[in-house]
Amino acid sequence: MNLNSMLPWRKVKSVPHCSAVILGAGNALRMGTDKMLYELEGKPVLARTLLAFESSELVDEIVVVTRHDLLETVAELCKSYKISKISRVISGGATRTESALAGVSEVSPKAKLIAIHDGARPFVTADLILRTVFAADEYMAAAPVIPSTDTLKAIDDKGFMLGTVDREHTVRVQTPQIFKADLIKAALSRAVEKNLTLTDDCSAMEMLNVKAHTVQGDEDNIKLTTPRDLIAAQAILRDREELQ
Repeated sequence: MNLNSMLPWRKVKSVPHCSAVILGAGNALRMGTDKMLYELEGKPVLARTLLAFESSELVDEIVVVTRHDLLETVAELCKSYKISKISRVISGGATRTESALAGVSEVSPKAKLIAIHDGARPFVTADLILRTVFAADEYMAAAPVIPSTDTLKAIDDKGFMLGTVDREHTVRVQTPQIFKADLIKAALSRAVEKNLTLTDDCSAMEMLNVKAHTVQGDEDNIKLTTPRDLIAAQAILRDREELQ
């Protein structure tokens, strides 16, 4: 699979208004601590994520979705780190899909594109945001992906292998996932109405028969889920510091 062929690099005169919805309403059970507020080299994970979108010239607005008990804390964090693009800090729902719907429902009416990003992915880069925005503007839906390197097997409900999955047509999906605003609002509304539990937002778009275009992801764009991920995060920070 040649992911370089997926890159939507192109010159554009203007990009539609893009709002970013940052999801951080999870309960962090696997982490054992609140991963959004965990400090990496003295800076909270959520702050690092928000600063990446704050610095992107292609993002016009940021809506943060968090837990109800963290509303004041997150609002103060945004103020402390001078996140000027923040328009709202709101409470999430019981599921990721409900939280995503809550977020997209609060963006500016001007928004033509909506980016949905995991707050626990603090290493998202300006380049990754750029190429995903460009692809979404052209194809209605876009998501960054990276190739699968492991051999993948399908298994049955008893744990026996059924066969090998073609790795050439399998990828690992990251965020931000970016969509035409009206389409993702409709897709998430339908998913919530059907009481579906989805792990990403492209799955909701698939219910509308809209296929997301893929762009080259970033190996460093990891999601912090378990304590072991924090070790990888520290390594990424050290590598970036050495490159500066």
